[in-house]
Amino acid sequence: MDDLAGFLRTRRSRVDPAAVGIPVDSRRRVEGLRREEVAHLSGVSVDYYVRLEQGRATQPSEQVIDALARVLGLDETERGHLYRLGRQCRRPVKAPGGRIRPELLRLLDLVVGAPALIVDHRLDVLAGNRLAGLLYGRPLPGLNTARHIFLGETEDGLYAEWEKCTLDVVGHLRLSAGKYPDDPRLASLIGELAMGSERFRRLWARADVRARTHGRKVYRHPLVGALELHQENFALPDESGRELVVLSAAPGSPAEDGLRLLAGLGADGGAARPAARPAVQSTVQARVRD
Repeated sequence: MDDLAGFLRTRRSRVDPAAVGIPVDSRRRVEGLRREEVAHLSGVSVDYYVRLEQGRATQPSEQVIDALARVLGLDETERGHLYRLGRQCRRPVKAPGGRIRPELLRLLDLVVGAPALIVDHRLDVLAGNRLAGLLYGRPLPGLNTARHIFLGETEDGLYAEWEKCTLDVVGHLRLSAGKYPDDPRLASLIGELAMGSERFRRLWARADVRARTHGRKVYRHPLVGALELHQENFALPDESGRELVVLSAAPGSPAEDGLRLLAGLGADGGAARPAARPAVQSTVQARVRD
C-alpha cells in the first residue's frame, strides 16, 4: 500500500533546489532535487540512495533516515512516517481489532452536548453517541467516513469544507498504510476508493501524510444548517489505532444552538427527519470488529 521508495520519490520532487543552495538555470528539467543531489546533501552514496528509491535497499539506519528527513524538509508527521516505512521489514505491526470495551461505551453515553465517535485507523466508526448519529443522519454501524466523503457525498453535502476534508482523509489513510502495511481490509478500502473516486486517485498519488489531532470542522446539516465545530482527537490507551473524536461547539455560538436544536428534533421520534435519510438509532451504537 505504501513504501519507502515511493515516499522518497514524491518528497524529493517537492524540494526547491535553490532553497538548499543548488543553482538553477533554464536547462534544468528535473522537478525538485535529483537523486545524486539528495545523496550528496544527506551524506550517503549515490548508489545506496538509488537502491533506496528502487526498493532494492531496505532498513536504512536511523542516521540515514535523519539525514534524509533533514534534506527533504520533512515536518514532524512526515518524519515519523518515514521512520515507520524504514522499520517495516524489522517489526511488522498487526492491525488492531476486537470489541469496544464497555467502559468506552459508557463514556460515550456521558457526552450529551456534543457528537462523539470512536473510529479506527481505517476511519470505520466503531461506536458513537446519540448526537453523532443525528449529525450524520444515519445509523453509525457500517459507516466509514472515508467512503462517506469520497463515494457518498458531494461538495454541497454534509461536509461544508469538502475539499479540505478529502485532504485530511487521504493524509490519514497514508499514515495508516505506513503503520499497518499488511492490513488487508485497509488495502481493500484504499482500492475501493481509488476505483470509485478520481479525486482520491489524484490525492493518493501525491503521497501526502497528515495527522489530524484537533481543528475546525464545519458541517452543513439539512435540518439545522451550518455547524462550525471544534474537533479533538484522543488516542485511546491500549487501543492501538483507535481514537475518541469529540466535536464541540463554542459556548454561546450559533453552533451550540444548532446542536441543541438537533438534539431536540431527534427526541420527537424522528418525525422531523428528512424522508431521504434513514432512521437514526437513539442509543450508543457499537460495531464489533473481528
